[in-house]
Amino acid sequence: MAKSSNVFDMERLLQYVDFMKENDLTEIDLEQDGQKVRLSRGGVVQPIAAAPAPAAAAAPANEAPADDEGDHIVTIDSPMVGTFYGSPNPDSPAFVKVGDSISSDTTVCIVEAMKVFNEISAEVSGKVVAILVNDQDPVDCGKPMFKVDTRG
Repeated sequence: MAKSSNVFDMERLLQYVDFMKENDLTEIDLEQDGQKVRLSRGGVVQPIAAAPAPAAAAAPANEAPADDEGDHIVTIDSPMVGTFYGSPNPDSPAFVKVGDSISSDTTVCIVEAMKVFNEISAEVSGKVVAILVNDQDPVDCGKPMFKVDTRG
């Protein structure tokens, strides 16, 4: 595949899904420019952010009273365009809340894109100090969703 083509283009992803069906494959891992995605038939597309970006200057929606600026504060950004869900279903508690300690493999939310529910992992360890979006809010690729204090 040529380096200039984008493996994360929605049309290209749909072609991979068709290829998986035709060849009875259950999973494909893709990587390009430090970003990864795993396609699983009957499962969840699980994007993995390469590294969280520094904290954005946006006004937080839910925030713990603490030092929320500096190099130790990072954001968990949306890896795609979709709808944010803070819990697995309306009757379940939130994946995380302000004050929770998380590790890099902690599921922090779901972003629904094209009727596919994508579990988003923290990819960083620390303490959640702010949740920047509300349940069922639309999110864009790169939109900060959480602030995390990496000091723990």
